[in-house]
Amino acid sequence: MGQLGQATTLEQRVQIMEQAKAGQKDPAIARTLGVSVFTVRKWRRKAQREGRSGLATRRGRPRTGALGHTSAECRERIRQMRLTHPGWGPITIRCELSRDQPPGQTVPSRSRIAAFLRQEGLTRTYQRHHALPQPPATVPTQPHEEWQMDAQGAVRLRSLGRVALINIVDRVSRLKPVSWPCVGTGDATTLDYQVALRYAFLQFGLPRRITMDHAPVFYDNTCPSPYPTVLHLWLIALGVGVAFIRVHRPTDQSCIERTHQTVLRQAILGQDFAEEQSLHTSLAGRLAFLNTEYPCRSLGGKPPLVAYPSARHSGREYRSEWEESLLDLQRVYTYLACGRWFRRVGAQGQFYLGDLTYGVGKKWANQTLEIKFDPLTQELICLSADAGRTIRLPAKGLTKAALMGELTPLVMLPSYQPLLPFDPAAWRESVLRQMLTDTN
Repeated sequence: MGQLGQATTLEQRVQIMEQAKAGQKDPAIARTLGVSVFTVRKWRRKAQREGRSGLATRRGRPRTGALGHTSAECRERIRQMRLTHPGWGPITIRCELSRDQPPGQTVPSRSRIAAFLRQEGLTRTYQRHHALPQPPATVPTQPHEEWQMDAQGAVRLRSLGRVALINIVDRVSRLKPVSWPCVGTGDATTLDYQVALRYAFLQFGLPRRITMDHAPVFYDNTCPSPYPTVLHLWLIALGVGVAFIRVHRPTDQSCIERTHQTVLRQAILGQDFAEEQSLHTSLAGRLAFLNTEYPCRSLGGKPPLVAYPSARHSGREYRSEWEESLLDLQRVYTYLACGRWFRRVGAQGQFYLGDLTYGVGKKWANQTLEIKFDPLTQELICLSADAGRTIRLPAKGLTKAALMGELTPLVMLPSYQPLLPFDPAAWRESVLRQMLTDTN
């Protein structure tokens, strides 16, 4: 249960209004949002009386204000403490006041000191975390139903320097589709993950879902209501679900953590590689050994492809030259339509979604916007705090070229020899022709 007097964000107040309209009771809403029942009741009633516009924060202090009956000397002392020691909270300030307070004079309570600090603009406004939409959490039962992906911390090789290994493992069969080295860096980028995934897709097909942690390349950690990354949207466009483990719960990815250690011992420790190509060759060879020959304890002592022969391919074909046709932007539009973001506009009239900048003009400066996505027009709908004004902006970065990254110019090169098959349908036809070779 939240405490009385705590500040609420616009996002929380909107959630109170929406959950109350959905029929939820005040205590249930309070537990969900972590605020007091009295706070929920206050904003529910304001929304019922005034509508969405009643949820906007009213600027200006009351006639007396917080600590209005406390001496001006005490208020000034609290203000100076906070300015001099920005890390001091209401409890610390109250203890400092109590040290030399004259006998018989009461010390303001923690809650009133906190209210005074908010009133004076000496606190930081926090917003609750608004998680990205995710597919339902299910336990996979078939190969390629869920892959786990992560980059191991950089290792140092004598000839190549720092190398980060991107590893992928199938959660059911323990198949290891790829171990991709990123030479000369300790942090894999979006382009690194895309090339590693393309290599895995080409050999084993597209999985149903990929699970990741909250690394910045996967998840926008810069704000409480994160916007999906390019890698996230690219996978969704390919029809691959994206799920995230719980925060600070690496045990949710126990398979990939064990895979890091296995690959390190099998292919890296004690070895030196004169060139990057030899490292790729060594990793591919050891993964083939791990997938076809090395006994896996969790599979009853059988190698992954012996225990699960069906893991040789997911059945969902992928080729790099098909990627543009495989990408379905409607999947991205549908996904973004489920999201909601809250952004504060800067003094110059700009806000950010991911690494993209949007300008709304200085008349919107220093306001918090509620942002939604219109899947029909591919626009961002930006709503002011009092719901009195709306502005629509074309969404950026939602093109196939933007999602494909460095593959885009390659697939657009002129071809002097036909790429066979031309598309997935032609590929399936060629496979069928091979199956019917001996038939009249």
